[in-house]
Amino acid sequence: MSRRSSLTRTAARTAAFAASLAAVAAFAPTAAAGPLDLAWTALPPLFQEQKAQDRLTVTVVDTNITRADGTYELKCGPSGGTHPEAGSACARLDELAGEGSDPFAPVPEGQMCTMQMGGPATARVTGTWQGRSVDATFSRKNGCEITRWQNLVPVLPAARG
Repeated sequence: MSRRSSLTRTAARTAAFAASLAAVAAFAPTAAAGPLDLAWTALPPLFQEQKAQDRLTVTVVDTNITRADGTYELKCGPSGGTHPEAGSACARLDELAGEGSDPFAPVPEGQMCTMQMGGPATARVTGTWQGRSVDATFSRKNGCEITRWQNLVPVLPAARG
């Protein structure tokens, strides 16, 4: 084998290797994306972080609506459970979360409320929402409590007074 043919083969191999590198570089992610971004997107959904499912138990009594009274399970993300309006209830909770409000917060101590009675209905909501524990009670004993209840319809039924 002559030195000249050996150099020609080496040059051809080098050119082929350089062309391969150029092809890989053309399809590689940009440096800004970083190697972890490519690896993360390649993982199957099973291993990617998933939002925890919201799970609430809603117990309602004395609404004067027989089909509304009872205990219901509400699951959101995806919506389900035994709640009669699970999809709408989860949509309302998502809306409230987007507003940054806490629908389960009690009426602030010392809050001035109108003296009106919205009926004997009461409700208790327990479980997990937005990754935190919930244990809230609701009534319709004054204007503030009525507004708080109405804010959670359809999680709570639209009770009659």
